Amino acid sequence: QVQLVESGGGLVQPGDSLRLSCAASGSIFIFSVNAMGWYRQAPGKQRELVAQITSGGSTINADSVKGRFTISRDNAKNTVYLQMNSLKPEDTAVYYCKALRYLYWGQGTQVTVSS
Repeated sequence: QVQLVESGGGLVQPGDSLRLSCAASGSIFIFSVNAMGWYRQAPGKQRELVAQITSGGSTINADSVKGRFTISRDNAKNTVYLQMNSLKPEDTAVYYCKALRYLYWGQGTQVTVSS
């Protein structure tokens, strides 16, 4: 089992920045060897993968967030981050993190971008 706790969401204006955090834990879960991802789900839309990072630190971003979002990880803290810059109203969604090879989800954190 994997426990995931997302935090850092909020209400911001277009152009602002936010940094999301996700703390991962589990009795047999080894964070450092697992690829992690950030997903988001907007109202009425399917959940989509926004960014992912391998155990070695390689990253892939969705086209919609390239140049604006950066995923990173701190293996000492079992935490994955999503730095979001130049936020747009279309980034409004609940954001979730996930270990890519597992099926567990956290509760998510709401990000609302509105003027």
